[in-house]
Amino acid sequence: MAYQPRGRCFEEFTVGQTFETMGRTINPADVSQFAGLSGDFNPLHTNEEVARATPFGGRVAHGLLTLAISSGQQNLLGLFEGTTLALLGLDRVRFTAPVRFGDTIHTELTVKETKESSRPDRGVVTFDTVVKNQRGEAVLQYELALLLMRRR
Repeated sequence: MAYQPRGRCFEEFTVGQTFETMGRTINPADVSQFAGLSGDFNPLHTNEEVARATPFGGRVAHGLLTLAISSGQQNLLGLFEGTTLALLGLDRVRFTAPVRFGDTIHTELTVKETKESSRPDRGVVTFDTVVKNQRGEAVLQYELALLLMRRR
């Protein structure tokens, strides 16, 4: 049986359309595993005693971990499964608040722009993306540009 993508094609996105992911609670194991994977052992993330003396008052998650989790949350929506040809860019990335252990974050995507490509089998969709914690506070904001398949 041939693979049938469940993701949406370029034409299925319209400006202003919004999507929201499920939440995910951040825990110390997430941070430890990300530190090991990335090699980022900054004490702000890995040493409670050092981190307690910072303006955050304790350990916080890596910003790039938050970005990676946001990417995973988006993929769990299924919108891009099998229809994404390329991640073209992440622009205006801003980490606006710390993510603390026990915070539950989710990602909200709003279609900002759709642009046809010079090639008839693809198009670019740009999303305004916001990651929020359980209090509705934005902790990360960025613009996401994807190259998506068009219907055949």
